[in-house]
Amino acid sequence: MNILVLGSGGREHSIVWKLNQSKTVRSIHAIPGNPGIAEIATVFEMNLDDHEKIIKYAIENEIDLVIVGPEQPLVDGIADLFTENGIKVFGPGKMGAKLEGSKIFSKEFMVKHDIKTSGYEIYSNKEDAIEGIEKFKLPLVIKVDGLAAGKGVLIPKTIKEAKENLSLIFDENKFGESGNKILVEEFINGFEASILCLVDEEHIIPLESARDYKKAYDGDLGPNTGGMGTISPNDKLTDEMMSIIDKEVLQKTLQGLKNDGIKYRGVLFIGLIIDDKNEPYILEYNVRFGDPETQSIIPRMKNDLLDVFMKTVDNQLDELNLEWDERTAVTVVLASDGYPGNYSKDISINLENVDKDVFVFHAGTKIENGLLYSNGGRVLGVTALAENKYEAREMIYRNIEKIRFDKKMYRNDIGL
Repeated sequence: MNILVLGSGGREHSIVWKLNQSKTVRSIHAIPGNPGIAEIATVFEMNLDDHEKIIKYAIENEIDLVIVGPEQPLVDGIADLFTENGIKVFGPGKMGAKLEGSKIFSKEFMVKHDIKTSGYEIYSNKEDAIEGIEKFKLPLVIKVDGLAAGKGVLIPKTIKEAKENLSLIFDENKFGESGNKILVEEFINGFEASILCLVDEEHIIPLESARDYKKAYDGDLGPNTGGMGTISPNDKLTDEMMSIIDKEVLQKTLQGLKNDGIKYRGVLFIGLIIDDKNEPYILEYNVRFGDPETQSIIPRMKNDLLDVFMKTVDNQLDELNLEWDERTAVTVVLASDGYPGNYSKDISINLENVDKDVFVFHAGTKIENGLLYSNGGRVLGVTALAENKYEAREMIYRNIEKIRFDKKMYRNDIGL
């Protein structure tokens, strides 16, 4: 089969890396791809918002299956266009993608289908929001309604900080149209868990669990980022808790999709927080593979990834038996200094001395004159598998020292 993967990050690199191991894959194409992907696939530079050109490329290259990596093309309805042109696609249509594209739509979906989530209010201007935050205990959570590259969640600890956040959204327009409406939510104490699920029209199957480290600095300090690292499995998630999550979150979500007539075929990422009473609350839905969670989960999968994708899009998930490497995977993100704020680009990178049993997935890189340079905030994801998290951490941090990348920024506590 001829496969097309849309996207350019570490998530897409890990997917292409795994697909490249499938015996039934004839060719892999990636738009726009990255230097790591280019080593094992055909990359084509093209804007992901140019849907007409992407469809044309897929037809001309006889693409049999498309995997959509990032959320924006899904929210914009690209999966529907592939379907209309007779091309199979792993990823939800525009209606299903609203679960990530609109925090308000997502929250109302949860409430409508009796899925536990935090209390909230919706505001469309600063004045009403300032008045409204008085109803909430501190800290509280402020979310912009639309997409914000993983940076649209703010957690002010004081009223002063909350008002500054609201000014950032409504006065400075930091998040553009995504911030035209906001959610103010109750803050839930507990530990976070990421559950990625395969979903077709009749089934929902969780992949192995992971824990994401969102804050920029050690000790979960600093601003939210797109993710600074992950560990899989999440050792805080017990079998008993997974049973509760399946009943109270996964099955209710699937039934909600069916009740609302949303024909979903793809992956659904569910961000959870488990409170001190062991009750799971949904923080958010994402309609694509999480990044960097995918960089820890995919290397643990024993199945042929193409078979997994095809059974999803063909509505045959009941025939899928997932098998997993029992080892622990840890991923540490190397970012450019200053991320998620202002950061430098064009920093030279050398990966020649990295051990062969450590995976380096490219996220924000580029090639110029045959040399590798940084080209984004999150630059590389370094992943290792070992018998336990301590051995995996040792492998990763030892190899991070071998990666020549000036002023690289990373957390030292991933996996702890």
